[in-house]
Amino acid sequence: GTLDNKGTGNNQMRGPGGAKKGEHHQKPKQEIGKLAELLPSFQFLNKELFDEIKTGKVQVHLGPRGLVVSLKEAAFFPSGDDSLNASGYSTISKIADSIQRLPNPVRLEGHTDSVPINNERFKSNWELSAARAIAMLDILAAKYHVPVEKLAVAGYADTVPLASNDTEEGRARNRRVDIVILNQSGLTAEPQVADQSEPQPAAPAPPAGH
Repeated sequence: GTLDNKGTGNNQMRGPGGAKKGEHHQKPKQEIGKLAELLPSFQFLNKELFDEIKTGKVQVHLGPRGLVVSLKEAAFFPSGDDSLNASGYSTISKIADSIQRLPNPVRLEGHTDSVPINNERFKSNWELSAARAIAMLDILAAKYHVPVEKLAVAGYADTVPLASNDTEEGRARNRRVDIVILNQSGLTAEPQVADQSEPQPAAPAPPAGH
């Protein structure tokens, strides 16, 4: 795990299919953790994921937006697919435990390399990256009972690379899903849920004669 200043992007889609109508999401009552307040979780995950970090399956770092856990594609997804490998469940269980301990919202971000994809399921890297983020949301919510109102997904295709796409090693680093536990700085760029208790503006009156 590392401390760094990386972290960009704010495109997101709230859950699979977007936000559901009629849902009333409340902001966490606790103070959203600042960078230093995420340090215990950073240390916990570095310890719990020691083997995965050592073998290069996972990277953990603190950045401006919060705590970022990067899951390498080769260890968690088949090539060109969004089906999560069952062998990755134990790792995700440890991450889910940290998420449950914190009030912070979490964004699941899918990333690919720059090699175009066009198979029977996905027409583009945009679709693949978003589908993998949604698959991660599904497993966290259904298997590990993380509240869905804490989660959001985003697909970035190849627009936020970690390394050059000119080499196989670089492309392998870029194919990943990032689990971002957002701090206050990371949260400020996110869309906020409107207060449903506030009175809504009245509809304009129809023109005279109608």
